[in-house]
Amino acid sequence: MNKVSIDSPYATGASRQAIEAALVAAGRDPARLTPADLALVEDFHTMGRIATLRLVDSAGLTAGSRVLDAGSGIGGTARFVADRYGCRVHAVDITADYCATNAWLNQVVGLADRIVVSQGDVTAVPFDDASFDVVLSQHVQMNVADKVGLYREARRVLVPGGRLALWDITAGAGAAGFPLPWADRPEQSRLVAPDRLRDTIEAAGFVIEEWNDLTTEAVAVMRAVLASPPDSVGLQAFVPDFATKAANLTQALDDGGLRAVQGLAHAK
Repeated sequence: MNKVSIDSPYATGASRQAIEAALVAAGRDPARLTPADLALVEDFHTMGRIATLRLVDSAGLTAGSRVLDAGSGIGGTARFVADRYGCRVHAVDITADYCATNAWLNQVVGLADRIVVSQGDVTAVPFDDASFDVVLSQHVQMNVADKVGLYREARRVLVPGGRLALWDITAGAGAAGFPLPWADRPEQSRLVAPDRLRDTIEAAGFVIEEWNDLTTEAVAVMRAVLASPPDSVGLQAFVPDFATKAANLTQALDDGGLRAVQGLAHAK
């Protein structure tokens, strides 16, 4: 588990308690939730549910798909996929707090029978070769120094022809202000340029099918989010200083210091 720094903005230890408190304050019963009740709090990545929907649709999922959500966080993507497609999902994340929160939320929305949560390193996942049809990766590699290991593992656990669907932030031509959603300080961020990221994925045994720069769209969506009154059950419920981090991310995307890339690749 040394591939991702334990000194990270994710290890708060209180995600469940914070989300539970926000739900109660909003008048919702934490023991009686539907997946829709969590839509604004569980998609911890740029463009939120909009990006999740677009990404999973591009992956061609079916009810029979075997899916790995690599770097699952509190499990928003895994729950969305399990609920929308009815398929089985394995969710892996390095942060114990997030894994516990993920499992709890799966239980309360009635999806625990479709989602298996494991704490682990995305550069060494605990699965056999060719175990999955699809690997989903949303805003994960920005904290992973060993990107070669990350995508080599994704290729290893995919069947030939299996798909890797990713939505990520990459380095741009300028600088970004901190804190950011994935890093309080520069040394916690492991970004590379889009071309280098693409080359690393291809070298791991993938053929790129789609590679789209969605920076302009991401800025527009994030500007709209920042201008809207925050929902009481939003990401700020468990992400410290979320408003500042989101504003810094949006500004860096707008200034060219960061880029937003959506990709789809298949395993050779």
